[in-house]
Amino acid sequence: MTIIPTTTQIHDDWIVTSSPMDPLARPLLEALIGEYSARYGDLAEFDQDAAREEVYGRYASDRFLPPHGNFLLIVRNGEAIAGGGFMPHEETDTAELKRIWTAAHLRRQGLARRIVFALEDAAIRQGYRRIFLTTGFRQPEASALYKRLGYTPLYDPKADPAVLMTLPFAKAIGDNAAVLA
Repeated sequence: MTIIPTTTQIHDDWIVTSSPMDPLARPLLEALIGEYSARYGDLAEFDQDAAREEVYGRYASDRFLPPHGNFLLIVRNGEAIAGGGFMPHEETDTAELKRIWTAAHLRRQGLARRIVFALEDAAIRQGYRRIFLTTGFRQPEASALYKRLGYTPLYDPKADPAVLMTLPFAKAIGDNAAVLA
């Protein structure tokens, strides 16, 4: 595990390079499963097992490891309080953000923003020029965050999110961001 001090030291937080299989990440990912189940559990195709499969089984954990991916945690007092990762996307030079998550009792502190910025920085260092991500239609906080951080919706924002189900976003990063600005 590589420890990278945050650029603004708050509460002795550290950003660490990790893995979805790291025991330190497990409480965050288990809480994410609970959140997915609570928000989407009434849908016929999405139950607790589907939430667990989405978090742990849909993508091999090695896809989140350098040199092609990355998985970062914000650690405070030895506890992972936020995290997320990226893996290569099917489009060239594009990383896909996954599993952006903040401990429920610590929300509204800018932790999700910090983890997204840290992931963007890591993606730039690893040669990516664009970020792609999706969020679910019942996660309006995530959609609002991504819009605030400069992500462009790749769907019709006037459409009913419940009909769309998955809401994709993209953002140019690094030198590519300056070219497209």
